[in-house]
Amino acid sequence: MPVGRRDLAWFSPDPRAVLPAGGVHVSRSLRRVLGRFEITTDRQFEEVVRACGDPARPHGWIDERIVAAYTTLHRLGWAHSVEVWRDGALAGGLYGVAIGAFFAAESKFHHVRDASKVAVVAAARIVGSVEGSLFDVQWSTPHLASLGVVDVPRRRYLDDLRTACGSPGPDWTEPLGATD
Repeated sequence: MPVGRRDLAWFSPDPRAVLPAGGVHVSRSLRRVLGRFEITTDRQFEEVVRACGDPARPHGWIDERIVAAYTTLHRLGWAHSVEVWRDGALAGGLYGVAIGAFFAAESKFHHVRDASKVAVVAAARIVGSVEGSLFDVQWSTPHLASLGVVDVPRRRYLDDLRTACGSPGPDWTEPLGATD
């Protein structure tokens, strides 16, 4: 994350918030809206990052340096996006960095209610489709906890991280239908 005008910082919270493989919680109300959206991956990466960096959002940290850095990572195959569409328009999404079976979600957004939740569900299903996966969301929030996010101590996180980074990752090019 940017700190000041010239520096970047890496944060390592303890405990760390993760979404366990197979642990995504889809509430009854969320289940009802899943089919109203179309899900794609890596089709509009830069647009997703820019939407996450909307300056009108509180506590915005995504500036042009971050957009450029993550877009480069995406071109190199290290960063991915999940796009959520409604009626042909980008309704929400998320992006993050993947190393093997590890995915660090960096940010998410929504223009349509529940679209960011749908993006988390879709990403969790992609990441959790492989053995030894780790879906990192950094810090827990009530919103993320409602989706199944839990806090893990740093020592366990680092062990899980080592395993995930050394494991084969999911196929981000798999076409996705409704997230049923």
